[in-house]
Amino acid sequence: MTNIIHSFTRLLPVWTVLLGIVGYFYPQALLPLKSHIEPLFMFTMLGIGAVLNYEDFIPVFKKPQTALLGTFTQFLIMPLAGFMIAKALHLSPVLTLGVILVGSVPGAMASNVISYLAGADVAYSISVTSVSTFLAPLLTPLFTYIFAHTIVEIHFWPMFLSIIKMVIVPLLAGFFAKKYFRKAVDRVCVIFPAFSTLFIAVICGLIVALNRDSLLSVSAIIFLVVFIHNILGLAGGYAAAAAYGFDINRRRTLSIEVGMQNAGLGAVLALKHFSADVAIVPALFATWCVVTASILAEYWRRHKGGEK
Repeated sequence: MTNIIHSFTRLLPVWTVLLGIVGYFYPQALLPLKSHIEPLFMFTMLGIGAVLNYEDFIPVFKKPQTALLGTFTQFLIMPLAGFMIAKALHLSPVLTLGVILVGSVPGAMASNVISYLAGADVAYSISVTSVSTFLAPLLTPLFTYIFAHTIVEIHFWPMFLSIIKMVIVPLLAGFFAKKYFRKAVDRVCVIFPAFSTLFIAVICGLIVALNRDSLLSVSAIIFLVVFIHNILGLAGGYAAAAAYGFDINRRRTLSIEVGMQNAGLGAVLALKHFSADVAIVPALFATWCVVTASILAEYWRRHKGGEK
């Protein structure tokens, strides 16, 4: 059973393409899910919290400065990179807001799995992801406001409360459920990675369905934006870690952390606080960052200790 779920999870790009096809040719199959996206995302975060352990946070408690340094790097590189890409390519206000939103969300929880596959520093990955996620209620609306307030009115506190409700509360609920009801939770937590994979695919398909009429006219530039943003994150994270004097494994870890964003959260926030077309960039980034990070993980796994 575990092997089947693991295989299902690694096929995220396949499920995303399939749901995208469904969204384009049969939009009515996915459109009714729009009103359920928020509770589905909350359930996903509940599941992520349920697979965390107290031991995962020991590195944060022992050396909080290293986790904070990684989080600082992520929130420095990705929002700024998104803003610069938007300016350089003269993006429309809608796409500009989408790419800034991608840059302003915390790291993806899937980065922990990718770091494991890469043979990188998994404990450090969990530390950075956890810190960035718990700081997200403040930092995500803050950086969205800083870089996008001239484009559209940004309501800081509604975004803050949305992230608290959709991310922090279910994450903590899952964590404490695991702590106090470990045996019961362990029986079902194996399904959560598969559910997270399915949720990302469904939300990407829903975004396609919602933007069916306008998608073809902007698809080329969206792919370019996502490609550049992701590459800048991966390269910037690695370069920053090298500048900090980190060892090879931690350089690889920070590269993955910065290059992988919780763009699923970005898409949900776009749907809730802005519009469906703003969610196009986050939806595509959510899948693409997994593809590139997985390729990197496979390469690094085969070339352990290859860098100087």
